[in-house]
Amino acid sequence: MPKYYVNDNSQTNGDHEVHQEGCSWMPKQENRTYLGYHSTCKSAVQKAKEHYSQVNGCYHCSKECHTS
Repeated sequence: MPKYYVNDNSQTNGDHEVHQEGCSWMPKQENRTYLGYHSTCKSAVQKAKEHYSQVNGCYHCSKECHTS
């Protein structure tokens, strides 16, 4: 199972993006929160919602959880 992280810095629309480890768009270590191992991005997004109310999957590494 892959490790997931949420970006602590929000996008301009307020979203905090969830990234799978190894994503080329993953934020720097000091700007992300570890979410743990997840079998799908959906469970990682749910975990991120414990930290932030507005969460979205990364378009590049968690596309199935990305909403426009």
